[in-house]
Amino acid sequence: MKDKLIKSTFILLVGGCITKILGMLIKMVMGRMIGSEVLGLYMMILPTFSLFIGLSQFGLPTALAKLVAEEKRNNKKLFFSILPISLIINLFLIAIIILISPILSNNLLNNKNLYYGILAISVVIPFISISGICRSYFFGKERMFPHIISNIVEDLVRLIIMIIFIPMFIKKSVSYLLCFLILINVISESVSILVLFLFLPKHIRFSRNDFIPSKRYIRDSLSIGIPNTTGRLVGSIGYFLEPILLNNSLLKAGYSLSFISREYGVLSGYVMPILLLPSFFTGSISQVLLPTISKEYSNKRYDSAKRKLLIGLSISILIGLFFTVFFLLIPDILLRIIYHTTEGVNYMRVLAPICLLQYIQSPLSSCLDGMGKSNIVMKANIIGVFIRTTFLVIFSYLKIGLWGLIIAISCNVIFITIYEAIKVIKLFKYH
Repeated sequence: MKDKLIKSTFILLVGGCITKILGMLIKMVMGRMIGSEVLGLYMMILPTFSLFIGLSQFGLPTALAKLVAEEKRNNKKLFFSILPISLIINLFLIAIIILISPILSNNLLNNKNLYYGILAISVVIPFISISGICRSYFFGKERMFPHIISNIVEDLVRLIIMIIFIPMFIKKSVSYLLCFLILINVISESVSILVLFLFLPKHIRFSRNDFIPSKRYIRDSLSIGIPNTTGRLVGSIGYFLEPILLNNSLLKAGYSLSFISREYGVLSGYVMPILLLPSFFTGSISQVLLPTISKEYSNKRYDSAKRKLLIGLSISILIGLFFTVFFLLIPDILLRIIYHTTEGVNYMRVLAPICLLQYIQSPLSSCLDGMGKSNIVMKANIIGVFIRTTFLVIFSYLKIGLWGLIIAISCNVIFITIYEAIKVIKLFKYH
């Protein structure tokens, strides 16, 4: 079992390295081709995008991976019990996006160029939801290779489309360009879904009964998905409100709209993607831990579950320390190589040590999900978002530019990581 954990982690780390390089290449190409101001506008759409992705998935991928890992249900019936719920939720969200997109772009974000980009989210979310559910089946089965291949193909498709079509859309208008950057996900996610289907067992057979949703399976899925979604939803709402509150607070504090867009673009588009680079690897470890701990904990093998978590945390800390040293010593070189700029060096040096805690947060959350304690993750996220939002507003009025946001981010990360670590220690202590 231990060898399987290490093997799965190794596969995801190697694959994660490839996909992260591709991801950084995509960001580098996009950043250089569209410029920092348009990138800032794109980053203002992303919180809304993340909010609706979280809502559309409704925690169902996590629920499916956990329930499949427990090996106590008919997996085909489980899959087709979850899929209709996802589609109904997506139809409801599409209607909401269509209704709120003009208000959000014109009144809340104060930029009419964002309208079509926000509207495009309604087209993309069903594809992301289906892709997430398909991936979670393979995670539950502890088959990591299909996920890696689908991610690599997805990123390659996205990169090729960007290189070919960005020069065409940039000549038209900022509005159309932002819409195109969101709609790319339709093609890349569709390709990813097709790749995942190629890895399904060749001998798989379906009966009519498999397609009939089970009330018990739906109830089991929602019992995991609802608290999981609530926590992520609150986090996504906080992220969604971030550019709105930042915009309005800094405008009232006397900063110009161009300054806010540029600096927010530097922080969110240049600095944070580099700092969160190790999160992909620690996120991969978390994806391995979820089915493993679910299986061990449901069978009351608590010592084994604890060992798996310690292995995951140790790898996460080692990866985090390695990258943090680079972020502290040569942030200017990294920014120049990747984005052809040195803007954001000071932001990187301050946030790098804080992000070390962020790297171990994901394995802790997966452990709690695997133990059936998603409500603890939900509570941590709710309190953390309240801290982040409150501090963001307070410090933005102190006329310290984007440093108010950086202080808010730091306090959020510190609180959630420490809170979840204490809860995990207590839970294992009772067993």
